[in-house]
Amino acid sequence: MDVKIKRIDKSLPLPKYETEGSVGFDLLCRESAEIAPQEIALIPANVIVETPPGYMLMICMRSSTPRKVGLMMAQGLGIIDNDYCGEEDELKIQVYNFTDEPVTIERGSRIAQAIFVRVGTAEWNEVDQMTIPSRGGFGSTDK
Repeated sequence: MDVKIKRIDKSLPLPKYETEGSVGFDLLCRESAEIAPQEIALIPANVIVETPPGYMLMICMRSSTPRKVGLMMAQGLGIIDNDYCGEEDELKIQVYNFTDEPVTIERGSRIAQAIFVRVGTAEWNEVDQMTIPSRGGFGSTDK
């Protein structure tokens, strides 16, 4: 898949897939930052990505970030639409410091990763009644 990407700070490398089997590529922090305890912050990721039509770009924490650093994605994960790719649309990593101490992120750190995910859009077909039997509502498989 050929994807257009622009680096804001060209002294930092392009994101890369760290192993042959990696599905996500690591995002690098463009600036050092200190995140206060219980604070949400936006960390600039140094790139603008033109996500291909039919895809979204999903931003997730690297699996080691919560344990090693004390940060998690404030909203669980980030969804980047394919039309978020203008000159001012740098990817940002929204993080939450869940610790009781300030967390410092150094420029060039890899705290998050991004994955291209194929998506579809729906054309709604509104009905008055659903034809599949109800499973019993929320938690119905917790018996």
